[in-house]
Amino acid sequence: MGNPNIPVGISDFKEIRENNNYYIDKSGFISELLTDGAAKVTLITRPRRFGKTLGMSMLYYFFNVRNESQKLFEGLEISRNHELCEKWLNKWPTIFLTFKDIDGLDFASAYDQLVFTISDLYQKYSFLLESEEIDEEDRKRFKLLKSGEGSKILVIRSLSLLMRLLENYYHKQMILLIDEYDVPIAKASSKGYYQQMLEIIRGMMSTALKDNTSLKFAVITGCLQIAKESIFTGTNNFVTDTIANTGFNEYFGFTQQEVNKILEDTGTVQYAKQMKEWYDGYHMGEIDVYCPWDVMNYLRELQRNPKAQPVSYWKNTSDNAIIRSFIDFAGNSITDKMETLLSGRYILQDIDENLTYDYLHSSESNLWSILYMTGYLTEARISEGKTAFLPDTKALKIPNAEIREIFETTVMKWFADSVKKWNRTAIFQALWNQKPEIITREMNLLLWNTISYHDYKEDFYHAFLTGIFMGAGEQIESNKEHGLGRPDLVIIDKANGKVAIFEVKYSQSMKQLNKDCDKALAQMKERKYAEDYKDRYKDIFCYGISFYKKECLVKMMES
Repeated sequence: MGNPNIPVGISDFKEIRENNNYYIDKSGFISELLTDGAAKVTLITRPRRFGKTLGMSMLYYFFNVRNESQKLFEGLEISRNHELCEKWLNKWPTIFLTFKDIDGLDFASAYDQLVFTISDLYQKYSFLLESEEIDEEDRKRFKLLKSGEGSKILVIRSLSLLMRLLENYYHKQMILLIDEYDVPIAKASSKGYYQQMLEIIRGMMSTALKDNTSLKFAVITGCLQIAKESIFTGTNNFVTDTIANTGFNEYFGFTQQEVNKILEDTGTVQYAKQMKEWYDGYHMGEIDVYCPWDVMNYLRELQRNPKAQPVSYWKNTSDNAIIRSFIDFAGNSITDKMETLLSGRYILQDIDENLTYDYLHSSESNLWSILYMTGYLTEARISEGKTAFLPDTKALKIPNAEIREIFETTVMKWFADSVKKWNRTAIFQALWNQKPEIITREMNLLLWNTISYHDYKEDFYHAFLTGIFMGAGEQIESNKEHGLGRPDLVIIDKANGKVAIFEVKYSQSMKQLNKDCDKALAQMKERKYAEDYKDRYKDIFCYGISFYKKECLVKMMES
């Protein structure tokens, strides 16, 4: 096996190149960005861990006038474009800012993080304080922001101020690079201070991007495309590049050709099948890509242990709070579609790429839009002419084995947790008050909010029934021998001297529910399940229950 230095967790372009780390050449992104002149503002949205930060770092080292980056780009595709390099390589004052660390349980703590980020940015440009191009008032503002003592108005205008000062210093317009612009908004939405953070970020973006004569062009990356009206109001010459476009997609993620080269260079061609099954399958525009974070992690693990099996490296790298929040709103439609996806099929869904966080839960379609844009789902390749879609409708599916595992564990657990929170008081009361019709109604409601993506088999219903009564304070016995057989479930209320016995049947159709329920009761009577309890408990209730998919029927044996 080859043994190149596999960079994992390194998103600084200079560090990768200077330390001779393995690098897939994505420098074509630069010429693509500059073709026919860059748009004034380009917003690029991709899922987390698809190389956005590394791509932005590469742009920073290429453009920034304070860098000497010719050696970093030697041998890369962009170095062969001499005319472009002559005009752009280290010729432009450039600001690179990331919002990825701006988080907090409340607005005050998140705002402090933002102030620190701006202070850190200003530290890098301390040389401006010595410039004769800066007047005394701007010098005072600079010092306040550098020390983290600037007012809210100064923080909002911090980017536009720094851009103006750098333009005056270099006598050239600025290039602005902002990475993970939507992180503060997403965090704020999930923790209850959305409007306060939105005011700050919108103000910063507006003053930096709208009618700013100091701006040459800006590139902004994020996970979600928040509606322009929320963040980028009034920004002219604004271009978006999302996973639905073909634009820059080959520069974010690894193409099949690139993965083939990686496997060849590292001597791991024999792992091509596992790599494809687990980490490929993302369809972005017309380009199909692998998740680069996963590919590099698995390669590094194979260097340590050639017998290593693919695992999910991605699931703990993303903030799932938004997705988790939808589960609490889950209805029949969401659970049905989740089951369809987990069975390997696709769903047809309207996608809105222009979301606003304040209306995030206003429709179910927003959930599928977020799952699509954050990489949990991808667009299914449907044979041309086989299915005609409306313009905003997409066929969505789970992209690969890794994401499927996330659904089978994380998302399924969320649904299970949601069901556990269901108020089951009505079921418990009906159980001891001999009300089988109420038990039937409440169990059907729970069934429709529970996911089962395999065939509806005995173990699913048995686990479902046990889960309902678990934690209610009563003793639970499952498949324990009583009388002449083994009842499926026994619930014992010792304090009140009561026992409820369940026998479960699995019907082949809706029509069979009633008949199978009667069979369950007959079996309980024939095998004398209640006999063992007659001497110890005063009340013994025998229930027959039959299931068909997401329907059930409960009957009670007459005394």
